[in-house]
Amino acid sequence: MDRSEMLEELKNFDTPSITDVVATYPDHPLCLGLYNPWSTNWYTDQSIRCMYPELGRTVGYAVTCIYGLPDPTYKQLTFIDVLEAMEASEQPTVFVFQQNFPPEIAGKVGLSGGNMTSALKAIGCVGAVSNGPSRDLDEIRPMKIQYLLSGATAGHGPMAIHAVNVPVTVAGMDVAPGEIIHMDENGACKFPADKLEPVLVNARAMQQEEKSRMAELQAAGSAAEIQAIFSRHAYGKKREDGGK
Repeated sequence: MDRSEMLEELKNFDTPSITDVVATYPDHPLCLGLYNPWSTNWYTDQSIRCMYPELGRTVGYAVTCIYGLPDPTYKQLTFIDVLEAMEASEQPTVFVFQQNFPPEIAGKVGLSGGNMTSALKAIGCVGAVSNGPSRDLDEIRPMKIQYLLSGATAGHGPMAIHAVNVPVTVAGMDVAPGEIIHMDENGACKFPADKLEPVLVNARAMQQEEKSRMAELQAAGSAAEIQAIFSRHAYGKKREDGGK
């Protein structure tokens, strides 16, 4: 199975399932423990939401960018540099753009609209994650590019690109260029591209374990039965007092 096939298969799993394998349960045998689950910023927080939940899961390689107000002393970068970085990246890509604007306007920057998204789609982009708002949601919807944003707003003023393909922080998630982003209506998480195969292999095994456990739990008739089920699946231990 090549990398593109593995990326496609990752869509069989929701983002919480991927986080379980990446780092959420460090004591679980199927968890790779790639990060300290609390002290490392490897998944998004509740400050952003999925704009198109009907699109389902989206997976791609991160291409990053930082936007802010125009700086008269720095005009070297344009949106074309973003597109060139996307073209040079492994495919498909997810655009992770950090918005660094003053607090008084940060909630009013309708940054990536229909024109920008059309260009992103042409270069192989399948999703975008940002710590701020965007606009033109109706124009973007038929393009089938997933967006995770703080919300939507109708306009913007002058803005500029401050950096391309540098480490960024978006909604509590630190992302480096080339990392894999998995995203859906629950949020987004990231992991190193060289861990793609073990993440997929363990996600398959975890999914089977989850299906088995949930079927048992739904058929359980007492708290004692539920405790026994959890104790067999590494999510809990039998109480030493026998449950009394």
